[in-house]
Amino acid sequence: MEHPKLKSHHLATAEKILAHPTSHNIEWHDAAALIVEIGAIEEGANGRYTVTIGDETQIFDRPRGKDLDVQQIVDLRKMLTATGITLESLHEEE
Repeated sequence: MEHPKLKSHHLATAEKILAHPTSHNIEWHDAAALIVEIGAIEEGANGRYTVTIGDETQIFDRPRGKDLDVQQIVDLRKMLTATGITLESLHEEE
């Protein structure tokens, strides 16, 4: 799948989400900005968000602190890779 060329800040966030081992310092607002750039995010009731990237849609709870928890990162990583966004694809044509 073709994905948009990401700006440096969004690129850095995508790299953190896709990295192994899982990063523990990815801020929610950075992830939300990335999602808006490549998909859609809609705030629902009780701090729950519907996140759509490509054909993938999941419901996320807003983190209690500023950072995503490990499961949220894993879920976002699965969504990104399912739509063809990988570490390798991010760096094609650099």
